[in-house]
Amino acid sequence: MRAVVVETFGELPTVQQVPDPAPPKRGVVVRVEATGVCRSDWHAWRGHDRDVVLPHVPGHELAGSVAAVGADVRGWQVGARVTVPFVVACGRCEVCRAGDGQVCPQQTQPGFTGWGSFAELVALDEADTNLVAVPDGLDALAAASLGCRFATAYRALTARARLQPGEWLSVHGCGGVGLSAVMIGAALGARVVAIDVSAQALTMARLLGAEAVVLGPDDVAAAVVDATGGGAHVSMDALGSTTTCADSVLSLRRRGRQLQVGLLPGFAGHPRVPMERAIAYELDLLGSHGMAAADYPPMLDLVQAGQLRPQLLVRRVVGLDDLPDALADLDGPATVAGITVAAVAGG
Repeated sequence: MRAVVVETFGELPTVQQVPDPAPPKRGVVVRVEATGVCRSDWHAWRGHDRDVVLPHVPGHELAGSVAAVGADVRGWQVGARVTVPFVVACGRCEVCRAGDGQVCPQQTQPGFTGWGSFAELVALDEADTNLVAVPDGLDALAAASLGCRFATAYRALTARARLQPGEWLSVHGCGGVGLSAVMIGAALGARVVAIDVSAQALTMARLLGAEAVVLGPDDVAAAVVDATGGGAHVSMDALGSTTTCADSVLSLRRRGRQLQVGLLPGFAGHPRVPMERAIAYELDLLGSHGMAAADYPPMLDLVQAGQLRPQLLVRRVVGLDDLPDALADLDGPATVAGITVAAVAGG
């Protein structure tokens, strides 16, 4: 198969011919039709993730069809159209049995703990626990966005923050996660304020349902407090930086809920979270890490009903040969508002 291979952290990967993977005993091989290009892939390429071992194939957002099935898989057959959460849970530990596979201590992650979906084929373990059927009518490009950014935003808002209709939601950073949160928040009946340093991203946020926008980086928290009449009920740091984390906390009203979704990796140092505000306002500080496959049905019901339209987030489509440059493009400011997806259609 052809795959994008990282041989040195930070140096441009190359597309190479590599051996086809074999299905794990309880897993499958998926023929990749589409794969997203995410900021987390950039972190893996830059060497910020200690789980990544070189040589490495990035990619963790994918959709495709089952190409081979392991001997112990019971629920899937060759040809099924599938996607998968970026957290591949073991399905057997105490955490998984409690329904929290997204934080499984035995988890694997395609594109991080093993080779990922920047390839024509990808091996995925524990298929009966983790594969998700792609609904009829949802194309592979849109389905590829579900496994990380869209599903992460959905679960963060619904299961972690328990966002309610009429509440104010501020979204700090309008990349893939942030724009997903804007769309989902508006669909849930919340009033959304979108914050970014890109006017183009804020225009996209307006189209997806944001009631108000704030162009950063100056005086963001004050602008959100003013726009919401006292602060957001829920605020999401969808980017993950010292600035966006602090702005998100300071944007909240008393008894508000802070959602930390954007990664704050150690290479950038530990951010200063304004804990004095968290104490004085009795804020809830909530982390959120993906969504288990078993929790996908309510989200997919909204997709099939047309209330959520992840396809609107796909704004740039590239090919497998373009993936190295698309990954390197994440070094600088975003040039396209929305999600970049590669159409792979592995042979």
